[in-house]
Amino acid sequence: MEDALRDLYQEVILDHGKHPRNHRHPPEANRSARGYNPLCGDQVTVYLAADDSGCIQDVAFEGQGCAISIASASMMTEVLRGKTETEARRLFDDFHRLCTENDFTLDQAEAEDREALERLQVLSGVREFPVRVKCATLAWHAMTSALSGGGEATTE
Repeated sequence: MEDALRDLYQEVILDHGKHPRNHRHPPEANRSARGYNPLCGDQVTVYLAADDSGCIQDVAFEGQGCAISIASASMMTEVLRGKTETEARRLFDDFHRLCTENDFTLDQAEAEDREALERLQVLSGVREFPVRVKCATLAWHAMTSALSGGGEATTE
């Protein structure tokens, strides 16, 4: 990883890890799912308020875990608001590829919100630490579970 990207990665992780955005339980949430990473003990519950057409009006989370899992959940809540279920799933698919595939570029992305992917790209540094991919994707797995009707998601 380039030094500038590594520095940005560390700065963003620390900022969102210490000051997570949308760390709350919104009263209007009509979908939720818990996520658990048994490898390190990270736990997160993702809350969605989706309208009748499936558009995400609000998204938030509660939980505890390492700085990477909290930062990723925080960043996820910032980019999902206003997305449809399909857009949210595509964004997760591309984010997962950013975190796992060394040769994946934004030009290969299926999600239409390039700006969101560019913001999330800073988390792609977890590729260098495969055990941390599960930390970065935990909230995203919970979000897709919430979209599918709730329950629990695990990184296993």
